[in-house]
Amino acid sequence: MSTIANGVVAPRASIEPRAFAYHATEEDLLDLKQRIDATRWPDRETVAGSAQGAELATIRRLVDRWATQYDWRKIESRINAQPNFLVTIDGVDLHFMHVRSKHEHALPLLIAHGWPGTFVALMKIIGPLTDPTAYGGEASDAFHLIIPSMPGYGFSSKPTSAGWSPVRVAGAYNGLMAGLGYPRWGAQGGDWGAIVVEQMALAKHAGLVGIHTNMPGAVPAEVDAALLRGDAPPKGQTDEECQACDQLASAYRHIGYAQLLGGRPQTMTYLADSPTGLAAFLIDNVPKSYELMARVIDGAAETLTIDDLLDNITLFWLTNTAISAARLYWENTTPYFSVKGISLPVAVSAFPDELFVTPRSWAEKAYTNLVHYNQLPRGGHFPAWEQPELFVQEVRAGFRSLR
Repeated sequence: MSTIANGVVAPRASIEPRAFAYHATEEDLLDLKQRIDATRWPDRETVAGSAQGAELATIRRLVDRWATQYDWRKIESRINAQPNFLVTIDGVDLHFMHVRSKHEHALPLLIAHGWPGTFVALMKIIGPLTDPTAYGGEASDAFHLIIPSMPGYGFSSKPTSAGWSPVRVAGAYNGLMAGLGYPRWGAQGGDWGAIVVEQMALAKHAGLVGIHTNMPGAVPAEVDAALLRGDAPPKGQTDEECQACDQLASAYRHIGYAQLLGGRPQTMTYLADSPTGLAAFLIDNVPKSYELMARVIDGAAETLTIDDLLDNITLFWLTNTAISAARLYWENTTPYFSVKGISLPVAVSAFPDELFVTPRSWAEKAYTNLVHYNQLPRGGHFPAWEQPELFVQEVRAGFRSLR
């Protein structure tokens, strides 16, 4: 078993992964349906739109499909068709997919999910990144993919003691990559995954060649501090920077869910008891993402589907990880968005419906070795889920100079 101290992985020649597969019991699936059917519904919101949260009609449409038409076995088969493993690192059984490319010079790449995402939200990109020639790409852009579930999420075990901060997760991820025998690798992340891969970079492990992020920690410290207080940003910002400040200020006003998760995660027992309550909570966090999800639930044709949403929600439900996942907010002492002083190569993809669109000027100051920056025409907080083709293009471009 590998061990970690202060985010630094103890030297270890190898780790010992165990093959893993998951099969939900019929009893668990029946219990889920019965709990949905027994939902005690609240009254309707008193305003039009989502100003008071996820609309009652939207949630009812979502869970009606969940109870009457959704088939968990489809995503379960897709999960088990990939190579899944468990490995014990620092006392936690870490689940990960390990999909090797057929291309000889593929670059190993760890992709880190966030909240309320899981590895399931990253599965659309497995084929294009591991087998680019089958998707119109070049063999030189191939990756070996390692997609872990964070401790307390998905099929990873739940820590039984405190201390699993993003720094510690980063140490476990660097340890995983080194323990798999890779001499060099990259890392990509969004949401919590972005914070974790930045901590991986700060650890300066000899094997990590660079990172790609779609939620950069690039906000100047004085700007971040002002916006957190609810103040105006310091004077002298460009128009693009002012727009980013407005977006970030709005994000901070709508971050109540993070304050709740960070302050009293154990109180939210209802997330472990009510599938309908869990579904409502998981889709209503980032405003732009909620707008997309609500459109999908209402039947709009998007790359994201209603069953994509239910795959992710059902994984939370079947593994009973709503509370254990929430504790990451309680553990965290790392600033979400401000500059952290990373010297390794960094690639940044700025999607228009992210919490804020990072200006190039901020990215260039935050990352002294910025190897790629691009603003995309569409996509939001979960781009691998929402816009997988654009995301794949960005990951390829971001690591092209680091191979």
